[in-house]
Amino acid sequence: MLFVFVSLFLFSDFYWKENPFLQYLALLVIIVYGNNFLLLPFFVRKKMYILYTFVFAVISFLATQLYCYTFAKCGCTIFKCLSDYLWQSLVPLIFFSFIWVLYRFIDKENEVEAIKKEHAEMELKFLKSQINPHVLFNNLNTIYSYSLEKPNEVPEMILMLSDNLKHVLYESNSKTISLEKEVHFIDNYMKFQKLRTEGTKHVDYKKDIDSYNYQIAPLLLITIIENAFKHSTLHSDVSITIKVEKGVLECICENDYDEEKVSTTDFRIGLQNLEKRLELIYKDHYEFRIDKNDKFKVYLKLNF
Repeated sequence: MLFVFVSLFLFSDFYWKENPFLQYLALLVIIVYGNNFLLLPFFVRKKMYILYTFVFAVISFLATQLYCYTFAKCGCTIFKCLSDYLWQSLVPLIFFSFIWVLYRFIDKENEVEAIKKEHAEMELKFLKSQINPHVLFNNLNTIYSYSLEKPNEVPEMILMLSDNLKHVLYESNSKTISLEKEVHFIDNYMKFQKLRTEGTKHVDYKKDIDSYNYQIAPLLLITIIENAFKHSTLHSDVSITIKVEKGVLECICENDYDEEKVSTTDFRIGLQNLEKRLELIYKDHYEFRIDKNDKFKVYLKLNF
């Protein structure tokens, strides 16, 4: 409509009803829509850009000649016709071709974003599927050993395992869960580990949480904590601290370690998976460090 009114303004010498451009407009609409719905999709799909440019030029030339000798009846030469009226065919064709390309680009970007999102969700599901069985496997091993040595403590352990199983099967399918549920899951896991490592390791588990009114990705901290137990040496100290203050969570795990175990593929995969999850979920809102000095220390900081 803007194009129409601009054209009518330029043709101020004519009355609107006598303006040949209005008569030409119906044909122009057919040309523009034919270009957008037929020519552009076909030639772009075939990647025949040079041929399309030639067809575009021919259509513009013929449309201008049609306007000069059929609608305006100017009686001018071909070159005069082109110099005075070619813009009336070129402007709408070029403008709406640009609009078509722009919308196609936007659609392509949306499609790429949708694919990236789907890929990220699939990768997260895969990474979580690697975590879940491992946690449960350790808990079941602990219950099995206590069923042989201290059967009286097994019922309480089964209840804790039931809570953890519920957490893994149902809560972990959500993108985020309450911090309270995640910490309760870790509490149960720590109870299992203290029972399992009794007499072989000294476990120091501390919490300092100012509020549980936060959301966190499920099964995120357990990888660090589990590694601290799995790869620590016998008769050593394992220190785990979880601190939440003013929307910032810090998880620090320290343990004695065996240099050979730290270089194993199994060890690296666990922490690599954790880093991938952190990058996918908390991009630019986390800090993750691993220090290997006299003790193996993993530091994770999250901004909720």
